Amino acid sequence: MKTDFSKVYINGEWRDGSSDQMMGNTNPFTGEDLIATKAANKDDLDAAYKAAAEAQIEWAKELPQNKRAILEKTVEVMQENKQLIIDWLVKEAGSTVIKATVEFGAALDVVKQSTAYPFQMEGKILPSQQAGKENRIYRNPIGVIGVISPWNFPFHLAMRSIAPALATGNGVVVKPATDTPITGGLIFASIFEAAGLPKGLLNVVVGRGSEIGDDIVTHPVPRMISFTGSTEVGMHIGELAGGRLKKTALELGGNNVFVVLDDADIDQAVDSALFGKFYHQGQICMAINRIFVHKDKYDEFAELFIQRAGKLKYGNPAEQDTNVGPLINRKQVDRILEDLEESVKQGAEIRLGGNADGNVLEPTVVTNVTNEMPLAVNEIFGPVAILIPFEDDDDAAEMANALPYGLSGAVHSSNLEHGAAFAHRIHTGMIHVNDQPVNDESHVPFGGEKNSGLGRFNGEWILEEFTTLKWISLQHQRGDYGPFINQLKE
Repeated sequence: MKTDFSKVYINGEWRDGSSDQMMGNTNPFTGEDLIATKAANKDDLDAAYKAAAEAQIEWAKELPQNKRAILEKTVEVMQENKQLIIDWLVKEAGSTVIKATVEFGAALDVVKQSTAYPFQMEGKILPSQQAGKENRIYRNPIGVIGVISPWNFPFHLAMRSIAPALATGNGVVVKPATDTPITGGLIFASIFEAAGLPKGLLNVVVGRGSEIGDDIVTHPVPRMISFTGSTEVGMHIGELAGGRLKKTALELGGNNVFVVLDDADIDQAVDSALFGKFYHQGQICMAINRIFVHKDKYDEFAELFIQRAGKLKYGNPAEQDTNVGPLINRKQVDRILEDLEESVKQGAEIRLGGNADGNVLEPTVVTNVTNEMPLAVNEIFGPVAILIPFEDDDDAAEMANALPYGLSGAVHSSNLEHGAAFAHRIHTGMIHVNDQPVNDESHVPFGGEKNSGLGRFNGEWILEEFTTLKWISLQHQRGDYGPFINQLKE
């Protein structure tokens, strides 16, 4: 498996991009320059899409067992290079070793799940209203899919689109986030190349959004765009794609709620909240944004939560026992600190943390927060926990649904049916009872409602996203066209 990631990957070849710009790549914890890549420009993007379109024609005809064999070999390549992948996630994405290891496993599960898809391209034969007619429905690949990967879980979230797209007979062009060009892009070229994927089917273009960002969507070749990232960018992509009648699968931002009802087990709820808030520094679309606690349980929850959060180890992500590593860049740190400062001005109280050293923001806990403060209204995407009291279930549900997001969530209750009944009231694509919101299983539908996205990833549901249906009818006997034709024969 190739480990020099200084070039882009187009039509089965590693080559310099044609842009005048270089793409830097920096370790978010140490500030070390990792690698520089000459960026791709519009000409490179055009070559990548055309290569994918040409290769996809034969790939769509490939026998399902041969597609499956490539994916099975991909699993082997990933397992053989597990430590390399984890090391890159740590130094490029700022992942802790704990998070990088879990992310690798999640991506591996996606590929394993995808090995079944070539044999799930099922069609149907339907009855007809016409005598002697047979209706056949075929499930076909879309053609070429453009994948725009994020920087927070770059390896898993990119693979979540790449592997199913290839498994269902599509060609792929990947544009990774500028902060993670390797773990969100170039490393896949190396993996699938080693697995024997035919030339041209997977292409990776590393380039700046200002140079090729819109073009990866508007280029005439791709029939679908798969994007994971912020709601603002996702809306822009949706507008560009919609104007050209392209399909989209958009997994966008979340302002996820964690609700502690009046009958919750506080010890269990605290543990769940710590994981759901501080895992990967809170840089997860599914991470907790707002913690709602019933007024009668608020003080008890807050004290125990603050006590345990204070024991989280933060700093160097390469150390095995680090819980909270760096944010991806200083811009993210400053954005969060600005919202923290403004919320404090409005009456919020910092009970733990609140300081940053470089890109490392201390685990922070804030109380006396209202649902209208910046830390509640905006997606935090960092290690800052806010605690908001509520009066009763109606109050909590109203606050939870007040904002235009609906990705994930969690609710805690000692009565599972009470928890489930409350979960039904929340307008979200996913919600978990007596757990935390960072859940993703490769066979279960994943996606959001409202401003949190469109479509569903994983399992049989990704087949609906990455394939299209074609109706072919067969008239087994001469058709009867009634008076329209009969009068011509008189």
